[in-house]
Amino acid sequence: MKSIKLLFENLYVRLALAFIIGLLTTFLIFYINAPRVSIFGFHAIINIQNKNDRPFLGSSFKQMNYTRQDFELFVGSLLNRKIWFLSSEELYDYFVAKSKPIPAGHIGEKPIMLSFDDGYKNNYTNLLYSLERLEQKYGKKVKVVLFINPATLATYDSNASIHMTCNDLRDGFKKGFYDIQSHGLTHKNLTKINDKELMAELEQAQATLRKCVEGLDPEEKVAAHIAYPFGAYNGKVKEYASKYYASGYLYNSKPLRLGWLRNNYEISRITVNDTQSPNKLIKIAENSLKLKK
Repeated sequence: MKSIKLLFENLYVRLALAFIIGLLTTFLIFYINAPRVSIFGFHAIINIQNKNDRPFLGSSFKQMNYTRQDFELFVGSLLNRKIWFLSSEELYDYFVAKSKPIPAGHIGEKPIMLSFDDGYKNNYTNLLYSLERLEQKYGKKVKVVLFINPATLATYDSNASIHMTCNDLRDGFKKGFYDIQSHGLTHKNLTKINDKELMAELEQAQATLRKCVEGLDPEEKVAAHIAYPFGAYNGKVKEYASKYYASGYLYNSKPLRLGWLRNNYEISRITVNDTQSPNKLIKIAENSLKLKK
């Protein structure tokens, strides 16, 4: 009798383990194969032939660089494919809040986003230059999302500054290339400051960016979303961010998996640096969801 009892006990254990393994396997399959939107997170776009970009070749910036030449290869290839370059508002309306139906003109396309952090000057001198060149060549305008720390903006145009000016932002915005969003006021780690400082980082960043584009943004689409500096966030940061912004972006080297997003303030982005070839980025973009009716 003891041997029979032991046999049944072992059988129940094995069945339980098989069930758990099967459940985990199913979970992983659904997670891996979930429809996704690739949100690319760049920093500096450099021209290796431009002496003004030499500070970005140093070790402190190296992992944040992407060359203008490779960027144009990457985006130029996507412009030959059915790709939808999303603004922050479009991502939110169609894929996060899902408050609007997908426009018929985008059916069959794959949605991605190109974002750029910190407001470096070469995101005006190089990035905007590339976007204008690509538009001339392919006849299509690519909108990019800039996450800006307004306290670091240069106060006047100078080659000595590594950051953009407000006039640079206004120029790219007026031309329809820039979607300007918040990256906090001064690029502080929002998880390491007190409540008063946190409120100031969030509120003043929004107010300053909207002041910068005064007269150009009547619907206040500028600074409606935030990317957390250093990708650092916690429950308090999300709670405070929700008072001013509709969504929050991470920097965690993951695609946005549709159906798995549980919080508007945890939108994943893919880290981009000089170790990733244009072909690798193209493959990531191709893995995005193909929109259907």
